[in-house]
Amino acid sequence: MTGTTGMTPSRPPRTLIIACGALAQELLAVIEANGWSHMSVTCLPADLHNRPERIPELLRAKIRDTRDGYDQVLALYGDCGTGGLLDTMLAEEGVARIDGAHCYEFYAGHDVFEDMHEREIGTFYLTDYLVRHFDRLIIQGLGLDRHPELFPMYFGNYNRLVYLAQTEDPALTDRARAAADRLGLAFERHQTGMNGLAEFLGPAAGVPSHV
Repeated sequence: MTGTTGMTPSRPPRTLIIACGALAQELLAVIEANGWSHMSVTCLPADLHNRPERIPELLRAKIRDTRDGYDQVLALYGDCGTGGLLDTMLAEEGVARIDGAHCYEFYAGHDVFEDMHEREIGTFYLTDYLVRHFDRLIIQGLGLDRHPELFPMYFGNYNRLVYLAQTEDPALTDRARAAADRLGLAFERHQTGMNGLAEFLGPAAGVPSHV
């Protein structure tokens, strides 16, 4: 045995992941399941989905406030309706964004999401988190509880609602179906688990996943 005395195994980089709050629960579960103890998580509020123009500068502030002590910072966001402004800001800050045009792609996986999107562009997506908080984030967040006349403006171009389910929960499925009925959309359910999220996160952070 030669050439190994005194060598220490390389450690993975200390990584801060800044994510949308809608991904927090599943993100923490994936990190724990894979034993990625070198990763830390902080989030921005999930209701920024309704105000995408605010995401770039709020994320910039979060990066500057939290990046000290880490080897790398990753943003777990899609473009989320910022029209490319998010990527411009991240380039200025030297922060990588985990690949994916939309956060729903993190759950479904790139190929599956692309197939769903191409089959029906007019699709409204929900995840477990968004089903649980549908009234607060969608109905109240868009003001539809106060102005139901806005339903056609927001959802008139949609044809179906796809529930991307991370868990096997019949109660959540019932709530997702009720949400589709409330919006006047056809309902579909697609079981994703959390493999897609692990597959996006592992390579970006330089570690393999086993979830």
